[in-house]
Order: sequence, then structure tokens, then C-alpha cells
Amino acid sequence: MFGARQAAGNSIEDLTEVVNYAHTYGVQVLVTLNTLLHEDEYPQAVSLAHALYNIGVDALIIQDLHLLDFNLPPIRLHASTQCDNRTPEQVKRLRDLGFKRVVLARELGIEEIRAIHAAVPDIELEAFVHGALCVSFSGRCYISEVLAGRSANRGACAQFCRMAYDLLDSEGNEVLDEKGEPIHQRYLLSLQDLDRSAYLDELIEAGVTTFKIEGRLKDADYVTNITAYYREKLDRYQVDLRTQTASLTEHRPVFTRSFVPNPEKTFHRGGIDYFLHGRTPHMANWDTPKSTGEYIGEVLETRGNTLKVRLKEGVVLHNGDGLSIGNEGFNVNGVEGNIVKVNKEPTSISSLKGRGLYRNLDVEFVKSLKSERKIPVDVIFSETEDGFRICIGDKERSFVYAHEEAKNEQKAMETIRTQLSKLGDTPYIARGVRIESKPYFIPISVLNEWRRNTLL
Repeated sequence: MFGARQAAGNSIEDLTEVVNYAHTYGVQVLVTLNTLLHEDEYPQAVSLAHALYNIGVDALIIQDLHLLDFNLPPIRLHASTQCDNRTPEQVKRLRDLGFKRVVLARELGIEEIRAIHAAVPDIELEAFVHGALCVSFSGRCYISEVLAGRSANRGACAQFCRMAYDLLDSEGNEVLDEKGEPIHQRYLLSLQDLDRSAYLDELIEAGVTTFKIEGRLKDADYVTNITAYYREKLDRYQVDLRTQTASLTEHRPVFTRSFVPNPEKTFHRGGIDYFLHGRTPHMANWDTPKSTGEYIGEVLETRGNTLKVRLKEGVVLHNGDGLSIGNEGFNVNGVEGNIVKVNKEPTSISSLKGRGLYRNLDVEFVKSLKSERKIPVDVIFSETEDGFRICIGDKERSFVYAHEEAKNEQKAMETIRTQLSKLGDTPYIARGVRIESKPYFIPISVLNEWRRNTLL
């Protein structure tokens, strides 16, 4: 409750599982408690804050500063972007109130971020780098509240900026666009998505400590693809710095992926850097508020439910792929050469000739979205007075067992090393197995049981 996406909810039971899972990987869990509250809601919000603290949540992201007047648990506080954090004065105020991190307004340019860091160097700065944009200043949009009684600051935004409008002059006449056509029922306020992936090094050097990817209502495919994309970008930047010590790198998680991250392959409205380097031209997409995906070619001819297309080199369409042209969307039902059959006859199909063709669902790419993350650990096997001890990372167990000298010492040592390195579907991968004992005979089944029990 009390998060800035009313439709996104997680129970305490779910979050307990999330926290335990994330902490296994050394990952923090931050929970949004970032709506403005009605007077009768503060007791419930404070009670929720204590419940979140008790299950191990690492920080709360809040907007309503009146919460600070209540008995909150001793948990880290981050100031939500809904606080409209645009100036050094605002960030200083939040630091003085006890906040450890401030989520900056999306509208800030790189020089403004530098100025805030220079003025308040002792607070963490978090900046958005990817995802949906609001057409108004962060935390200062009231159109939904005014027109529908649904406040964005209460997590109930009706997203009027994603709706179609007419553009009228002072006399009520429709304004014409550069082609001489009336600007009628177009998505004039629907901004393209943020993409600052090309400027991560610049943001880091300006003082940003944390990158934020918007997406609480996005699906798992989006999360997998976009986080992998930024993880690779960050890793390349860190390698280029060549300042990491062995102690920092040896415990880094090991990632394996079956795909090449590409932000255009999942929910994608285009990409702009917004105001990072001054005003960005053509920030809105007047044709559609939906995911356009990747540009794949051009429509040459249309007939019935088929399109004759010219595809970009290397593009291969598959049955089930989602296509879009402006606000029109349909799926591929078959491909023969450059003739594409779609699952319906698009509205005003003749008007699609000569238009750019986009793919907003690549079914083969989605199938490939497999990713695994492992934590490298040292495995140490040693003998005790009455048995043996196994250490796997920070987990340790001792087992009572007779010391039976092995007849084949080399085979015994190899068996211990092999069985204890099999960490399977656990979060861990063995960096190495160190044996600090004499060669003893221990059945494989016993070693496997010890390994499993150590990891419990």
C-alpha cells in the first residue's frame, strides 16, 4: 500500500520471500511508500513501515515528509522523485532531515546534477536512466486529479498524457501540421521513453551513485532484457576504469545469458535523453502512446490482410510476431518472401502504404530470454577431531563421521573435490575446492548429503 503505482501491490508474505532471495545475492530491496497520505492513513503507514523493517527491507522510498513526525523504525530513508528534487537547496534540506539518498527529478540536465553533487557531496544521488516519462515536473502533475479526481501523488494517475487530443488555436480552429493536415486526435503529450544508456559514464562522473530503471508495471521479459542491457554497459565502464582491485572483482556474481540485450526488443516507445544536454527536440510521439518496438522496414503495398514489405537487412519475421504502424497493431500469421499475412485487416489499410513498419513483439527473442546469476564461493573441506567440516562461502557445517583412510588416496581426494563443487541449482558456483585433511574414504552419497545440508 501507499506506493505510487496503485495497481502494483506486494503482500508482506511476498516481500519476505523477495527479501530473503535478494539478500542471498547481496542485493538490496527498497520499498516505495511514496504517496501523499490522508490524515487517517498515517498510523497504517507507520505500522507498514515497521513491518517492512522487521522482514529486512533495506530502505523506504517516501514522498510525504509528515511521516518523519511519527515513530518510524530505524530504517534508511530515500526521498522519492515525487518530492520534486531539482535544486541543491531541496537536496540539502532532505539530507538535514535524515535522508540517505535522493532520487533526482527526471528533468535535470547534467550540469544541474553536477551542481547538486558539488553542493551536497555527502548524500547519495539516484537518477533515472530508462523508462516512461511524465510530461510534467516530477511530483508536480495535477491533471489527473483535476480532471478525474485521481491524484498521481496518491498513485492513481489516469495517464491523461497518453490520450489523444486536438490542437486548437485561440479561435478554436484546428492547427495544421507541417504537411498541412489538421492536428486532430493525436497523442500530443505522450513522451517517448527515457534512454540514457549512452551517458552512464558522464552521470557517474557527475556524482550519481545509483541508476533507476522505471518499470513497476512492466513484465518479466522487460525486466530481464533492460537490466541485462544496463548491467553490460556498467560492466564495460568499470573495466575501462581499470581501478577495481582483485578483492572487488573476485566476489562479483557470474552471469550467463542466452540472449543479447536489446532495449528495442521489449516495451519501447523510442528513446530520448530528455533534458540531460538541453531540450530534446521531438520528445513526444504523436502517432501512438503504445510500445512501438524496433523499426524493421517499410510497407510497399497493402491488400486485404497482407502487406508487401521491404525489411531491413538481417530482419527475419516469425509467426506470432507483433507489428505496429502508428497506432495500428497486428500479429504475423505467415510470411512468404516479402509478403506478410496479418491476423486482421488493419483499419484504413490503404493508408499504411509507404509507412514505416515496427516490430513490438519478437517471439523468438522472448523465448531466448534466459538468464542465470551465480555467486562465486570458496569451498573448504577440513577434518575435525570426530569428523569433518565443510565451509561453502559463509555457510559452515560440521559432521560426525569416522576417519577411514583411503586405499586410493588420489581417487579419494578427487571424489571429495568433485562432489563438493557440484552446487547445481543453488545460487552459488564453486570458485575452487580446498581440502585441508588427509585422504579419507567417504562415500559419494554421504558427501552429497553433507553438501546439501551445509547449504540449507
